[in-house]
Amino acid sequence: MQWQVDFSNPVLYLFILLQMHLYTGLFITAHDAMHGSIAPKPWINKAVGFISTFLYASFWYPKLYNKHHLHHSHVHTHDDPDYHDGNFFRWYVQFIRNYLSIWQIVIMAVVFNVLKLGLPQANLLLFWVVPSLLSTLQLFYFGTYLPHKGEHDNKHQSRSLPRNHLLAFFTCYFFGYHYEHHESPWLPWWKLWKAPEPPKHN
Repeated sequence: MQWQVDFSNPVLYLFILLQMHLYTGLFITAHDAMHGSIAPKPWINKAVGFISTFLYASFWYPKLYNKHHLHHSHVHTHDDPDYHDGNFFRWYVQFIRNYLSIWQIVIMAVVFNVLKLGLPQANLLLFWVVPSLLSTLQLFYFGTYLPHKGEHDNKHQSRSLPRNHLLAFFTCYFFGYHYEHHESPWLPWWKLWKAPEPPKHN
């Protein structure tokens, strides 16, 4: 965070992409906590969930937990908080509005201004704000929009991206294998690539 920003240096953009990927991983960790796959003890999952969601974007874990389980219970219906019958942009805006609260914005604004006392503002923007916003797009596109858009002929109302484990990891920690996640929600992200492939008609 003290690195001298130089827009002509390609390493800068590599750092931003790396931070984006790590931010996405932070949320994926919280997601695994919601499914109890971090540790066998529930209190550990809850603690990891609280910490991860707060560090990601000041989310209140119990609210996120309830909404995510609504998604699994009512996938691809009007009761699904992650689903929107619209184009990519409208769906993304609805997705963000559904989860973002005024309190999160206030907390993040306070944290930003406190950190600005000891860190360069450009670094905060480039290596914190921008990657965190980009990670919401990464999570939404590969973990919600692509798997759930359109109509499906399976019980999970979802599809999986073509099997390419390297691409699947870097796009969204294997959550492109989305049918597999709905079929076995207790599997942690790092085991999804081992799950059986969805039916061929998916």
